[in-house]
Amino acid sequence: MPTLAANTEFEIRPAAAADLDAVIHLDTQITAMPKVEYWHGIFERFGRRETDGFFLVATSGEGVLGFVVGEIRAWEFGSDPCGWIFAIEVSPDLRMNKVGTALYAALCANFRKAGVSRIRTMLARDAQLVMQFFRSQGMMAGPFIQLEKELDE
Repeated sequence: MPTLAANTEFEIRPAAAADLDAVIHLDTQITAMPKVEYWHGIFERFGRRETDGFFLVATSGEGVLGFVVGEIRAWEFGSDPCGWIFAIEVSPDLRMNKVGTALYAALCANFRKAGVSRIRTMLARDAQLVMQFFRSQGMMAGPFIQLEKELDE
């Protein structure tokens, strides 16, 4: 079981419906955008899957410390099956305590167990803190370029 700097142990486990309020609160605290329906949908989509989608939380006696969500996608844009991380958040006052690293490692372990040998994510260019975190985990630019266009109304 991982330990915080203050010698408080925490565990990584699959998210439960009872964790949603804490996940929503943490996400709102970090993004300043409450997304209640979005997170309920994410839980419905990934909270009950065990083989190709994962919604994990880091918890201690204090409650939810952070979470990560990812899924396995295959053959999009000619890519072999790979794991995609599309959300990872840790309580701001607990950053630099290895919670994010433990969540990342647990998700990678689930991907490996499912037979995946590569992970990917996408983030905003100006998300320097998130970029720093993923680079500290050994991630680097991949072979794809993201393109977009505003749709006229």
